Amino acid sequence: MQRFFVEPYQIEADANLIHIAGSDVNHIKNVLRMKQGEELWVSDGKGKEYHCNIQAFSQEEVLLHILYAQEPDYELPNDIYLFQGLPKADKMELIIQKAVELGVHEAVPVEMKRCVVKLDAKKAEKKVARWQQIAESAAKQSKRMLVPKVRPVMKFAEALEFAKGLDVLLVPYELAKGMEDTKKIIRGIEPGKSIGVFIGPEGGFEEDEVNAAIQAGAHSITLGRRILRTETAGLAALSILMFQLEK
Repeated sequence: MQRFFVEPYQIEADANLIHIAGSDVNHIKNVLRMKQGEELWVSDGKGKEYHCNIQAFSQEEVLLHILYAQEPDYELPNDIYLFQGLPKADKMELIIQKAVELGVHEAVPVEMKRCVVKLDAKKAEKKVARWQQIAESAAKQSKRMLVPKVRPVMKFAEALEFAKGLDVLLVPYELAKGMEDTKKIIRGIEPGKSIGVFIGPEGGFEEDEVNAAIQAGAHSITLGRRILRTETAGLAALSILMFQLEK
């Protein structure tokens, strides 16, 4: 069943109505070709979802009738932030899509020393807008209760400063050893703790970047003996965390 996201002001709970506006109107009417009476799900992005049917169409909105509301527990008990070193080509699109499916709370594109891609402010803004659209589509597909935010591109130092506000920082690093230590760290993450995961770009981290992260309180961990591509490493780390944290 199709899922859409709305802002709280679009919901008239007392009247059992929801007003769909913006680009979703065209998607419902002309792409999905949905008809009056068809049912769909709507999330308010705050943990509540509504089972609705289509009551009426107009040029600027689709009016929904609320059949019932519920507060399902689809989200992970921890907020996970993925700090992804900017990869080449369109790899970031795949990373964002799959990270959202795996339960990431926010994605932060990070410019690191070994990044081949360099974005000026205008290009970065366009890229982030595109990545945010992908995050929303992935959230709809995977029954997320919120649309994960894609932050503006940060320098590595800015990302570290932002990450200092999180409870647990993890840096998968190809030179890290000790799988048992890694397992112990991940098993020790308590429900409710916020988690930051730093992933290097093609070519990995510079050693001084890893040292700076460790000085900021991060744990250097291993994902195994094999070298993973940048588009694989973050998804592997998120999969491990999802398995460990899922209730």
